[in-house]
Amino acid sequence: MRIDATNRSGNVAGRSSTGKAGNGPAFVPAGEQGPQRVNATAPSTSTTGIDAILALQANGDFSESRRKAVRKGTRLLDLLEDMKADLLIGRVAPERLDTMVTQLRTLRERVEPELDRVLDDIELRVLVELAKLGRYPQI
Repeated sequence: MRIDATNRSGNVAGRSSTGKAGNGPAFVPAGEQGPQRVNATAPSTSTTGIDAILALQANGDFSESRRKAVRKGTRLLDLLEDMKADLLIGRVAPERLDTMVTQLRTLRERVEPELDRVLDDIELRVLVELAKLGRYPQI
């Protein structure tokens, strides 16, 4: 590609004075004609908002507890599915049973009543399957 001429903007027009908001001077020093100072200060706001935020942080994040509980339930269900596949083959891997016992021993927080009931049912099912194989853990 060939460039024959450059476009130079040598004749740039400055800002025109038409269309300004006011016709008076742009700056007025504070004094007799300037705005009066405000002597009163605004009342300070209370810190109850900060106290509430700190209290929530101290209690922890419920959504994180819920995610952990769902993750634990999903792991236990996956272990039950793997155990079902092992039973179809005819031999249950002892490592899988140990993993199930370990998962049952990990403590979980009580988050929501409905979620807790589902997790209790899953844990009971895992305990029943372990008891069938003679591996009932002491929790």
